Amino acid sequence: MIASTLTTKGQVTIPKSVRDALHLFTGDKIEFVVSGANEVTLKPVTKKSSDVFGMLAQYKKSSPTSVEEMDQGIKRQMKKKFL
Repeated sequence: MIASTLTTKGQVTIPKSVRDALHLFTGDKIEFVVSGANEVTLKPVTKKSSDVFGMLAQYKKSSPTSVEEMDQGIKRQMKKKFL
């Protein structure tokens, strides 16, 4: 059995072996399902592709960016950051 300790703020650290088994990463959502007396199931909340489809459409350009435009943009940002 794998155990963890409840903090005074009501927080629990999910042990690494459990995170690995559930493929959990920082920022992932978790669902707690209470079933029966003193029993809770921990489930990762997953999104369907239809839930996230089109989220990046607002960033779509009418034409692709050329390599030259990308290079110029990188140079501009490097100058701003380091000069």
